[in-house]
Amino acid sequence: MIDIASPLRLRLDSAALLHNWRWLAKAGGAEAGAAIKADGYGLGAREVMRRLAAAGCRFFFVANWVEAAALMPLPAGVSLSVLHGVGDGDMIAALTLPVRPVLVSIEQIARWRAIGSGRACDVMIDTGMNRLGLRVEEARGGALDGLAVETLLSHLASADEESPQTERQLEAFAAIRDAIPARRYSLANSAGICLGSDYGFDLTRPGLALYGGVPRAEAAGQIRQVVSPEARVLQMRTVPAGETVGYGATWAAPRDCPVAVANMGYADGYLRCHAEAGGARWQGQALPLIGRVSMDLVAFDASAAPGLAEGDWLTIDYELPTTAARSGLSQYELLTGLGSRFERYWV
Repeated sequence: MIDIASPLRLRLDSAALLHNWRWLAKAGGAEAGAAIKADGYGLGAREVMRRLAAAGCRFFFVANWVEAAALMPLPAGVSLSVLHGVGDGDMIAALTLPVRPVLVSIEQIARWRAIGSGRACDVMIDTGMNRLGLRVEEARGGALDGLAVETLLSHLASADEESPQTERQLEAFAAIRDAIPARRYSLANSAGICLGSDYGFDLTRPGLALYGGVPRAEAAGQIRQVVSPEARVLQMRTVPAGETVGYGATWAAPRDCPVAVANMGYADGYLRCHAEAGGARWQGQALPLIGRVSMDLVAFDASAAPGLAEGDWLTIDYELPTTAARSGLSQYELLTGLGSRFERYWV
């Protein structure tokens, strides 16, 4: 196989990832697990798991059984749970892999009981989100009797906002904890952790904040950036004053202008909404994004970067809260949308 270097890469900061996990464990007042679904929010789930497990993280969560199978074999001492539970087509995987389903419905509980093995499971309780999980009255009505429940979970719907729903969910889950036996209880996501130890219970499940997202103001200045997209300059050109750049001729050069064209575009998750607001840096100098974002090309005004040349690497402006505010995309979309053409490398 020919070894060809990608013109796109993600620089991933191991120290920042571990710092974020340790801060979240302290802030939540409970043991911190890690949500590594969507391939570790786009960073690479196996590498995220390996680094966090080496630092002491024991509990990991993925969305489905395909994601779980891709992580085999697990590091020693690690627990992995599948948040979407177990469907008819998942039973072979569920009985073969050293992974627990998070049962989310009466139907899934019946399916799990039918195997008759007494194997451990996790269970999701819906305390007000109306997405996945047993209703409180179902759980209290005996639906879980006889199950070996390792972790009883619920999920906060509005913890990143100021909403009375969040406290109502806390009260509902605390009541369930007192009524339903389980080895451990877990409620808080990244935003919930920022609300304090009342939400921590036995185990928290951070996702976004692990990877550099700031879910609430309490985490500002505490969470460190993990992901830095980088793109290689494909061509340097001089655009004469008055001429335009890119589709639709949306940007015209105010003077003879050096322009850097880079190998990146909306096919890589760098979407058209970044136009007129995005940018990059080279040796500390700012390069504004100019013109429209194409499928796999973007252009930057390189007036402030004399010496920039074909083959040089640009660091794309991608600080998550700031980029979310200017683009209209959520921090989750910014992370998970970065495509497979980015080579991931850890420093």
